[in-house]
Amino acid sequence: MNLGYRKAPLAQLAERVRRGYAAGHFSFNVPGGRCDVCEGDGTVTVEMQFLADVELPCEECNGTRYKASTLEVKYKGKNIHEVLAMTVKEALRFFVGNPKILDKLAVLEEVGLGYVRLGQSATTLSGGEAQRVKLASHLASGRATVRVNASDASSATTAKKPKSRVLYILDEPTTGLHFDDVGKLLTAFRKLIDAGGSLVVIEHNLDVIKSADWVIDLGPEGGAAGGRVVATGTPEAIAQNPDSHTGQWLARVLGPKAAPGRVEEVLV
Repeated sequence: MNLGYRKAPLAQLAERVRRGYAAGHFSFNVPGGRCDVCEGDGTVTVEMQFLADVELPCEECNGTRYKASTLEVKYKGKNIHEVLAMTVKEALRFFVGNPKILDKLAVLEEVGLGYVRLGQSATTLSGGEAQRVKLASHLASGRATVRVNASDASSATTAKKPKSRVLYILDEPTTGLHFDDVGKLLTAFRKLIDAGGSLVVIEHNLDVIKSADWVIDLGPEGGAAGGRVVATGTPEAIAQNPDSHTGQWLARVLGPKAAPGRVEEVLV
């Protein structure tokens, strides 16, 4: 995960300046402030003969990833290791009063990643989580563009949002999400569409499917018995198709009325 904006407060402290630490000193990806023994991993790998290698906490930094001198620099009473151990939700409270950081953390919360820790390795994220991190970066960059346009406007008129015209293709982004977080993800989808983007989503979640503008139902079964286009159309049309397994379940979710507020396009 990109932690550049999360290191910013520590990198701006007077104590950091006094010690002559550059901003990169608080990154565990480059030499400087990171532990020299584990090279910022927090763990060391012990090679075993005839057995799988064993990964142990680094004895030099005790798993913190940083040198002791780096950990002495604190922001609001916490060092960089303690900050990176926070979840996104915790960091939103911690960085109150720092809008530059809050804006970027807020979009992570909006796409249902409030539980992710700031220092969590990108390799530990699931496929759906990694896709939502990318969505958050697009949402954050879109907001920044709007703010720049608004600040440069010579009149008091409201600046129009730039149309991105980007096609987003996502493969089951709701995997592992709580139903409440699925709603947050759909809100993020709508924001991408409002900015001019379009979405193609491979998904089995009925809350996502019912919000689509257009559904392509593939089946009728899985594996060799599937892969054919069973039905295409709006969610309401799919729900009325007797040959569609998806439609049978979708009809229960839609009920007598169509669900409002659709997203763009969904593949099932």
